[in-house]
Amino acid sequence: MMEAPAVKVKSADRVLDILELFIGKQSSYSLTDISKILSMPPSSTHQILQNMLARGYLEMDETGKQFCLGYKLFEIRAEYTKNTDMKREFYRMADKVSSELNEVVFLAIRSADKVLYIAEKQSSQALRLTANLGSVLPLYASASGKIFLSDLSDEEIDDIYPQEQLEMLTEHTIPTRTLLKQQLADTRVDHVAYNWGESVEGLRCMAGAIRNTQGQAVASVSISIPEIRLTDEKWAQTLIWIKKSCEEISNRVFW
Repeated sequence: MMEAPAVKVKSADRVLDILELFIGKQSSYSLTDISKILSMPPSSTHQILQNMLARGYLEMDETGKQFCLGYKLFEIRAEYTKNTDMKREFYRMADKVSSELNEVVFLAIRSADKVLYIAEKQSSQALRLTANLGSVLPLYASASGKIFLSDLSDEEIDDIYPQEQLEMLTEHTIPTRTLLKQQLADTRVDHVAYNWGESVEGLRCMAGAIRNTQGQAVASVSISIPEIRLTDEKWAQTLIWIKKSCEEISNRVFW
């Protein structure tokens, strides 16, 4: 018996074509861009984009003119990654880190211009940071986010942040794109990134990269410590554990 030909639904194809645009280097597109690249009529493009916005598969950037990936895709991605080897290896290392430092450890991935937290190992401290899995922070305002940004060229960073001024989450947030690039230059040398109370007041964070066989940062491990518990000795131990965790997870998952 001959198999029936696959049924193609034009509107579904168009939705998938729009999503697949974000596989490239650009993190956002205007309606005009999408219409031209995909050879779609502007009117139908507008209708599809509005539906995707309403369902959370797309979001508008701060200008209100550019479309970027929405939270729904990240929720799906976070669910998918729950049972991967990377997550299992993260928990194996996080147990060791927690027993040594008794501070919270996070596993994060990049989601367009945000960092998405997909796993955590909590501390037993009375004062501790809690974060909902699937929550996001701007790349520039988090240690894990800076790890991902440090893999990019200055031109790619300019594409993500076309404005010089960056939104301040706390009084310690990096205020400009120029200062961000200067800090990323240090990250590329040190292979670790820091958050000095830039997203949450009174919280220090250190992060490193989990890299694939091509050397790309596919995820990040970070350790967060309230300033009131931070000592020079604990900060030095944190650096050792970040490097050890990232190296072991990278080797076990990708090599």
